[in-house]
Amino acid sequence: MSETPTFQPRSTLVLFSGGQDSATCLAWAMSRYERVETIGFDYGQRHNVEMDARLKVRDGMAAVLPHLSDRLGPDHVVDLTGFGRIAESALTADRAIEMGERGLPTTFVPGRNLVFLTYAAALADRRSLDVLVGGMCETDYSGYPDCRRDTLDAMQQALSLGLDKPVPIETPLMHLTKAETWALADDLGGPALVDLIVEESHTCYTGDRTHRQDWGYGCGVCPACELRAAGFDRWRKGLAG
Repeated sequence: MSETPTFQPRSTLVLFSGGQDSATCLAWAMSRYERVETIGFDYGQRHNVEMDARLKVRDGMAAVLPHLSDRLGPDHVVDLTGFGRIAESALTADRAIEMGERGLPTTFVPGRNLVFLTYAAALADRRSLDVLVGGMCETDYSGYPDCRRDTLDAMQQALSLGLDKPVPIETPLMHLTKAETWALADDLGGPALVDLIVEESHTCYTGDRTHRQDWGYGCGVCPACELRAAGFDRWRKGLAG
């Protein structure tokens, strides 16, 4: 009796915000899977400019990775503005960006990644996509509990049970520093990919696209900008890893 062949996933749905991390994850996914689709979420975020940035990054990805461009399939956008109003935070309302009473930053949107993954899993199921890919990271991050691998392992199990099939959640940046994420982008696509991420991706929580820094556009003082800037500086100095 022959053994059942091991399942080899060939397609993926990338949770794609248009920021540095998800842009790197998109290039990573295109280097590994034959079919890659993307999903974005409009949840009423203050930095809604990322919804435009994500399209520019997607379009640019085909140019900087021409040998992989035929792998990039459709993009999908989900309207979650109702959820954003329920899970109000400094990312969805005019509130100060600071540390809250629970020891979590006020930019934490309760349950955001859990909701994103549920919608992504439903779409992936309908489109026969094998794997979900997200840019969550618990190394250099803003302290969000739904970015931890333990949370994602639990979500992976819940989705697999609920859909009665394996729902792998790949997180290639989980244990990387921001400097190592810049290095990964360089490994995947060289200076062209790094330049695309610098010029077109968006990370700044305030939505600032007027101030051009060495690492891209942003206010330079919000937590997202500080992490991105520090990582870029360490990578440029050869201190990644």
